[in-house]
Amino acid sequence: MDSDLVLVIGLLIGAFSIPSIISAFSDSRAPRAAAAGLVLGGVMVLVAFMTKPGGYAPGQIPNVFAQVFARVLN
Repeated sequence: MDSDLVLVIGLLIGAFSIPSIISAFSDSRAPRAAAAGLVLGGVMVLVAFMTKPGGYAPGQIPNVFAQVFARVLN
């Protein structure tokens, strides 16, 4: 399993669910799908942290994003 890819996807899912939560609350709707996305993103981040030997430092996350996007583009 590629823990870098799982981390990036989990962070992106979590980041994209935040505007959806805000939109649901402003429209007086229950944020079911947004909450599910936030939970899914959080679980993916936890799995990435647990499967990477030594874990991740906060300063490594931008480099991980760059490496994953470079792999996807090549």
